[in-house]
Amino acid sequence: MSIFNKKEESLKGKKSLVIYFSHTGENYMSDGIRNIDKGNTEIVAEMIKDITGADLFKIETVKEYPYNYQDCCNVAKQELNLNSRPELKRYLSDISQYEVIYICSPIWWNYMPNAILTQLEKLDFNGKIVKYVITHEGSGIGACNKNIEKCCKGAEIREGLAIRGSTVNNARDILENWI
Repeated sequence: MSIFNKKEESLKGKKSLVIYFSHTGENYMSDGIRNIDKGNTEIVAEMIKDITGADLFKIETVKEYPYNYQDCCNVAKQELNLNSRPELKRYLSDISQYEVIYICSPIWWNYMPNAILTQLEKLDFNGKIVKYVITHEGSGIGACNKNIEKCCKGAEIREGLAIRGSTVNNARDILENWI
């Protein structure tokens, strides 16, 4: 595992996969709690797909997270405290055909939601380039880099990107430069 510190070459054209988890329903935004029909992280994941031609893999839990913002926060905190791994509707078992893996996640309680860890821990990242995007509303990347370093052993981990959820619809240029 290494962090890429010099100016990065473009990853466009490399066989890529976007693994993401996103939450709809009530979300905290810069102007308060708002209902969203499409999750901020999903919007980012789809932009990366559009820019790079990457395949998409959406992480979905068997037991959905609550629609209500506060209830969702409570469940997320409980999962974090118990270090639990929610069951997923389907699992990605092999990423060997991909050179670049983009991981897109919201930040919950300073870390990635445990649902995304359920999936990442099952994959072999040896020899992969990993880039990650965290959607937030003021937390930045927090300690999500620790999740990436722990789950993506053997990968060349590139610098992460934090994007405010309330600005994702205007993030295409930022994503293109980051990619």
